Amino acid sequence: MPNANLMLFLGEALVYVAAMIGLLHLRTRLGLGVFVAALGVMHFIETYLAAVFYVQLPFGVISPGSAVFFSGKLMVILLLYVKEDAATVRQPIYGLLAGNFLIVALSLLLRQHDTVAIVQNRVADIAFIDEMGWLMVWGTTLLYFDAIIIILLYERLGRWFRRFVTIRFMICGAAVLTFDQVGFYTALHYINGAPFDVFWGGWMAKMLAAPFYALAIGFYLNASRHTFLAISDRPLGDVFNDLTFRERYEDLLSRSGHDALTGALDRGRFESEGQQVMREAAAKDAPVSLLLIDVDRFKSVNDALGHVEGDRVLKKLVETVRDQLRPVDRLFRYGGEEFVVLCPGLAYADAHARAEDIRLAVSKRVTTSTGLPVTISIGVSATLADGTDVRALLSEADVRLYAAKSAGRNRVVGR
Repeated sequence: MPNANLMLFLGEALVYVAAMIGLLHLRTRLGLGVFVAALGVMHFIETYLAAVFYVQLPFGVISPGSAVFFSGKLMVILLLYVKEDAATVRQPIYGLLAGNFLIVALSLLLRQHDTVAIVQNRVADIAFIDEMGWLMVWGTTLLYFDAIIIILLYERLGRWFRRFVTIRFMICGAAVLTFDQVGFYTALHYINGAPFDVFWGGWMAKMLAAPFYALAIGFYLNASRHTFLAISDRPLGDVFNDLTFRERYEDLLSRSGHDALTGALDRGRFESEGQQVMREAAAKDAPVSLLLIDVDRFKSVNDALGHVEGDRVLKKLVETVRDQLRPVDRLFRYGGEEFVVLCPGLAYADAHARAEDIRLAVSKRVTTSTGLPVTISIGVSATLADGTDVRALLSEADVRLYAAKSAGRNRVVGR
């Protein structure tokens, strides 16, 4: 029987991770709200099973609510951070916390009702709802800290395992699930009198769950770089609305989305146009290259000569970069002194040569008011070897930009 239970646990984990990754992958078509709602619905059953439903496994007494579903949720939340950002991660956690407190508050009011027995042998167990409410409040509070810790740990591990995402997920999962097991078992022991066997068995199961989910997520992240998993970013919507408002939208877009200082397209335009460039290139079976440009030691320019001089340098930089681009290339100010160039139809070798031309032009034409030359470092990536979506290209270019900085700056680094 313990071995049969173990196989059932494996099946539950496969169903959970496949479903949640699928909803996250389809977020651009279905909306992120579908993924978040599924995450919230699962929260109740996770807590309920963790409180009262246990089975025997070869290494201890385990609850699937904690070992399978909660472990999976934490790892999927980290995947959400990797795919989106920390601000997006906060939203479902705040929603869960608000809903849990609402359950507790409403259960206090429900206790005041004079109820009547309509269904034979069925009586509402308000005490159970109250208990579950407090357990979910505690569990979600732990989840809030879990999310913070796992994101910080994931970023810190990037210094040593930048290219080994599966290993980062596994280490993060094992560490944070250990912290969570201590915290949630404390509540279970206080409220339900759960024995220590529950802690030990649950911890062992979570240590097995961490590598399982890490491998599943690592496989997905690797597979999602390929065209067979690519999906359109165009949401499912009303075609009539698309046709009615397209002209006004394009007019508005042409007058907005530019960085006020340099005149380059801004980050918002990068987010909206990047996938469009990738889709159009894929339809034509054409390559796309991405250049990630960073001004070397720009902080020292601001510190020594002031922000006005720093602004002038950035304007001159954009002017110089534009002179080296084709009409179809797009130049975006990604943030601070960092710029992105998207080059549709340009293969990697040509993009690397173009980046070198940009680097040389900047070093010759852009100087500070004191006559010191301004230099840049550039990371280059291109489809299909570096990925099939704009995020994958940006990630690879970022790695190469970091290598250019580490190698002494004022250089182009590609494959």
